[in-house]
Amino acid sequence: MSDSVQDQYETYPYPSRDPQDEKKRLITGSPSNLDELNHYLFAGRRNFSKPFRALVAGGGTGDAAIMLGQQLMDRGQGGQVVYLDLSSASRAIAESRATVRGLTNITFLNGSLLDLPTLGLEPFDYIDCCGVLHHLKQPERGLAALTQALKDDGGMGLMVYATYGRSGLYPAQDMLKTLGGDLPLTARVQQAERLLEALPPTNWLRRNPFLGDHKRSAAELVDLLLHSQDRAYSVDEVAALVSPSGLNLVSFIEPARYRPESYLKDPKLLAALDGKSGLEQASFAEKLAGNIKTHVFYASRQNDCMATPDPDGAAIPFLSSLDSAELTRSLRKNPVLTITLDGLPMRFKLPRLTAAIVERIDGKTSVAKIFERLSNLDARLERSSFNQQFAQVYEVLNGFNHLLLRFEPD
Repeated sequence: MSDSVQDQYETYPYPSRDPQDEKKRLITGSPSNLDELNHYLFAGRRNFSKPFRALVAGGGTGDAAIMLGQQLMDRGQGGQVVYLDLSSASRAIAESRATVRGLTNITFLNGSLLDLPTLGLEPFDYIDCCGVLHHLKQPERGLAALTQALKDDGGMGLMVYATYGRSGLYPAQDMLKTLGGDLPLTARVQQAERLLEALPPTNWLRRNPFLGDHKRSAAELVDLLLHSQDRAYSVDEVAALVSPSGLNLVSFIEPARYRPESYLKDPKLLAALDGKSGLEQASFAEKLAGNIKTHVFYASRQNDCMATPDPDGAAIPFLSSLDSAELTRSLRKNPVLTITLDGLPMRFKLPRLTAAIVERIDGKTSVAKIFERLSNLDARLERSSFNQQFAQVYEVLNGFNHLLLRFEPD
């Protein structure tokens, strides 16, 4: 990164965090939640009580490093996290957060991810790199450096800005450069605040309801509007970035955002998309939705590294962010799931057994055991019918990252 980018994060560490808040909550999210990355990168079979090395490249004020450090410590003593960032100010906040939590499994380093090949670090099982590649002059060099630091069976959780959900942002950045590109950063913040107040109702940034980070703090405003080096990616451009690295693009998060059928109900339009590749359909869905402002995705050296329901029913399903009892009550009343993402409600009709299946998802019981318990209540229930209905439930709930799978470690 350039000196101006480093100076920005020294003056305005990002995102804005108070270490004392660690006493009240743990910030979690995608990517890098352990259960989630296990599902997408290790086929649900990773045992985190055994040695596991994670790198957070561009760790900022510590969200991913703290989440990984806490979750690994909760699973045992086998996990280690390396935090790497250019900004000493950001690192100080991240270290303070770790101290408040009593985390001792995070090593903090200052430096650039471009220097990874020369840092002498052992290879990593997992690498988190969020909000960094799109700030590099040559993002492909950054991804190559990360790939070089990855174990052969390892994977990455990545995030880059998305093009269509950031409509109006780049003209606003250009205006602010015209108004005061040579001013000190603190003066530019004041100027940006004045411009935001003066934007006419026809301005595309003002009309974009999906971009609100700049309203939270000065650090968020600077990162969004005053960054000296910033680009966004379409789905196709993400694929073009990942492909030369030798990595496979495993899945975007949340998967349902990238499915045309999440938005289109017209069978003739959907039929016209039959035969299109998964990437082509994701590209279509991104343009159709218009509200995707970041691309979060997992990538791996391996093929077929994502957990899927198996024919024997050995997979153990678990709800990652929903309360089973509450969801069961709702589905008993009406077997329709309504999800609202960035202001867009989406409705999915679910099969007859949905409530009964969800009620028995406890993170310990396999799919085969769930079938056994339901068949004890209804001897007429056939395995084929159950499997078909479970597959439908899985596709919808997993599409929003609410239902994941794991297997008992070998």
